[in-house]
Amino acid sequence: MPTPRVQAGQTHPQPGHGTPSSQPLGAACRCPHHRPVPAGERPPSGGDAVTLPDTLPEVFRVVDLSGVLLNGILGGLIARRKNFDVVGFVVLAILTATAGGILRDVMIQAGPPFALTDPYYLYAACVGALVAWFARFESRPARRLLVVADAVVLGTWAATGAYKALNAGLGVMPALLLGCITAVGGSMIRDVSVGETPAVFGGNKLYAIPAFCAAATQVAVVRLGGNADLALLAATCVGASLCLLAYWRSWKLPVVSDRERRRMERQVSEVVGAGRLGVLRRRRPRVGVVPPPAPGAGVVPPALVAEGEAGPGAE
Repeated sequence: MPTPRVQAGQTHPQPGHGTPSSQPLGAACRCPHHRPVPAGERPPSGGDAVTLPDTLPEVFRVVDLSGVLLNGILGGLIARRKNFDVVGFVVLAILTATAGGILRDVMIQAGPPFALTDPYYLYAACVGALVAWFARFESRPARRLLVVADAVVLGTWAATGAYKALNAGLGVMPALLLGCITAVGGSMIRDVSVGETPAVFGGNKLYAIPAFCAAATQVAVVRLGGNADLALLAATCVGASLCLLAYWRSWKLPVVSDRERRRMERQVSEVVGAGRLGVLRRRRPRVGVVPPPAPGAGVVPPALVAEGEAGPGAE
């Protein structure tokens, strides 16, 4: 059946509508069924997926590269403490600075890891190793500078990890996991490489918890419809603030030994309350207090009184 020709200015039927449209031929359809949906109104492509911009702002790229340099220095300081050579400095610097991001990109399966496709990351890590080789960072201002910079980088990397997880179409829990891995994964692999227990496993100031809070802030702001760039900024501020506050206040999570110590303290308090303290320790007299005389201590026995002498109290 030949297709009927429609002259310019005539209307054309819209498939599935049942009635012809009043739009001229060639004009964009403005009906609700064919109206383009703005990006902010588009539903997620599936489940918990969230559509985010493909590129990070340049300011976060600068902070990201600064974090690579800083973690390269931290890895080099560990190599200095272990008395490693130049190879050990470079290897620990690269592991500390890039292992978390590489592990994140491998788990997302979004192509080659970003730290390997962008040469500036490896260059920055090697520069950090050289800085740690020549500088000791033993002064108090230098240590404080490292702490502040590390806190900012922690929040930035946690937010970036959650950002990329959401951008890859993953849900909330994977985004939180990848945010934490991005922030603390490099330090964990570094500690294992030198034969030490990872510092984030306990006994140290809070580090993984601020990273988790930063990733949670990123996910929450994006899920509530906020701007992704503002979410990155808010998450970075939350993570850095909590990390600095934990360092200043010496906040730590309780460990098993703390629970055992509290249990022993409760047992001791129960023994004391029951009046059995003497079983555990000897009772010591108070210093400077003279004990009262025993009954009859000042009475002379009658057998010791000489004949014709008056006893105590006689005139």
